[in-house]
Amino acid sequence: MAVIAVATFGLAACSSSPARDATKPSTPTAPSSSTAPTTTTTFPMASDLPVTDAVRSQLLAAGAALNSLPPSDYTGLRQGETYYAYDKSTQTYWAGAGLMPSPSSTPAQVASQDDGAYLLFDRVGSGPWKAYAVGLAGTPDGGPCPIAVPVVVLDLWGWSPKSCRPPVIS
Repeated sequence: MAVIAVATFGLAACSSSPARDATKPSTPTAPSSSTAPTTTTTFPMASDLPVTDAVRSQLLAAGAALNSLPPSDYTGLRQGETYYAYDKSTQTYWAGAGLMPSPSSTPAQVASQDDGAYLLFDRVGSGPWKAYAVGLAGTPDGGPCPIAVPVVVLDLWGWSPKSCRPPVIS
């Protein structure tokens, strides 16, 4: 019975609020004694996610496959250069990482230079990861990025617009 009373009160408070245009931002007004204050909650369109061991392994495998090499030719992802997020509007996971070549694999060392120095990844839903070598793309010395990372993800990661990699920290 108490639950019904709370629900009824909540509906009465909501129905007494003036209608607002959803296309315009709400402006705060001082609550009167007859109306309850209302709050608007917005949910981010992208979420920063932790890189688990499983995700790290999947990214390593996708990056190795891009270079036609076995994952064992790499020792992991470069520390401080790995990013992982989910874009809710497209239901796509995004990642950026540099692969650490094994000292015993000359092909992996060569693949991790220049154009293969940094990789972007995307995965729709639970599908497979796809890797893109970005190297110098998106810089004055390189061409355009091979894939457009959504602005909400770039903002979340703190990357420049139309960027293919994290900012260079000097």
